[in-house]
Amino acid sequence: MMTRCIQLVICLFAITTCYAQDKWDLQQCVDYALKNNISVRQADVQARIYALTYQQNKLSQLPSANFQNSGGYNFGRSIDPATNSFTTQEILFTNHSLNINLDLFNWFSKRNTVAATRLQAEAYVAGAEKARNDVALNVANAYLQILLNAEQINISDVQVKQSIEQLNIVTKQVKAGALPELNAAELEAQLANDSSTLITARANYTLSVLQLKAVLNIPADQAFEVAIPPVEQIPVESLADLDPAAVYQLAQANMPQQKINTLNLQAAIKNVAAVRGQMYPSLTLFGNLDSRYSNAQRRYVTQSGLAFLPIGNVSVNGTNYTVTTQEEQIVPLSYGKNTYFRQLNNNFSQSIGLGLSIPIFNGGIARTNWRKAQLNVTSVELQKEQDALTLKQDIYQSHNNAVAALQKFNASRKGVETAQKAYDFAKKRFDVGLLNTIDLITNQNNLFRAKINLVSAQYDYVFKMKLLEFYKGLGLKL
Repeated sequence: MMTRCIQLVICLFAITTCYAQDKWDLQQCVDYALKNNISVRQADVQARIYALTYQQNKLSQLPSANFQNSGGYNFGRSIDPATNSFTTQEILFTNHSLNINLDLFNWFSKRNTVAATRLQAEAYVAGAEKARNDVALNVANAYLQILLNAEQINISDVQVKQSIEQLNIVTKQVKAGALPELNAAELEAQLANDSSTLITARANYTLSVLQLKAVLNIPADQAFEVAIPPVEQIPVESLADLDPAAVYQLAQANMPQQKINTLNLQAAIKNVAAVRGQMYPSLTLFGNLDSRYSNAQRRYVTQSGLAFLPIGNVSVNGTNYTVTTQEEQIVPLSYGKNTYFRQLNNNFSQSIGLGLSIPIFNGGIARTNWRKAQLNVTSVELQKEQDALTLKQDIYQSHNNAVAALQKFNASRKGVETAQKAYDFAKKRFDVGLLNTIDLITNQNNLFRAKINLVSAQYDYVFKMKLLEFYKGLGLKL
């Protein structure tokens, strides 16, 4: 038993270790976020809710049928529901009816309402797509920030190791009496600054990981590690292939917000027609089936027999005589209770007809709603125009930012080359005693800042280019 428990613990540890060692790339992060991010899930729920509204509006075009039942107990002076006569008898009664209504013509108000809700349902679907795009961009931004912070950790770590190595060399020279103690003290101060920078870089990395976990809806205490591809190997489109005018034309057709605005405008136009139809007469077809029962209703018990029936009067010698004839006649003998199903059959009534509803005056509600619908069309048109201008502005600004980021990246790369040469010369002069420690530290810090600037400029350039690729419809990929 103990052996099995140990084996189980080892297996669980191996599985946990494998899971913890599994590194997430950008595509895995995006896929996970699209399934688990709360904003995406809320947008999907809203789309499904409005899809149900559309289905309900479609069904509203079909005839409506309602079956109604009622039953009760009357006592005291009341009206017999079966005979409509007053009675003081205690009565147990039931009523049954089936009502059917069908709109024959309402100036296409319902049809336009269905069309409007269909377009709005499609707009909600596009809204869910926009939520997914927004989350994907947030994931990409957080992911690239992690990569940048990881590179800063690597650079800071190299800087600390260089400072330690220089401090060890200078310390030996100080002990040998070749250099004053001030040189060692200055390098110790530099090592402290470099160590602080490394600690800050690691804290920034941890914070960026927590931010990505929040976007992915992953618990903060769960093990999580991202795959860090070399930034040089991240594929980037050429700026020549990302002309802002061409990108804008593609974005107009592909971006969800533009789809939402187009669908909302079409829905608003249909809604104007639907509201206008409510200002005109409507024609409906109706039908009813009805029956009732009352325990107070009685049934005659009869029999047939011969009876003398008068047929006229005659006068003979001044005397009036009544002339009669014998006929077979139904004669009531007694009364009995009417059965439930016999009453339903006897009281069964049917009706069918047409109803014409003509709106004359209702406080101006119909006309006011029509005018509001027209103004809503104007509002949606303005929103569409505003979003188009914003999209164009964003794309041209992103292209300008990408051009500036590329220029900054090239300048930073040249700056690293220059700073590296300066540091190499300073190191050689320091090693032969021709340069003091402060000047060496200055050149070393200049090289460190140049490398940090290069990494920041490179990742900034990559993100700006990925944003343009996203507007173009190429998606997000590293």
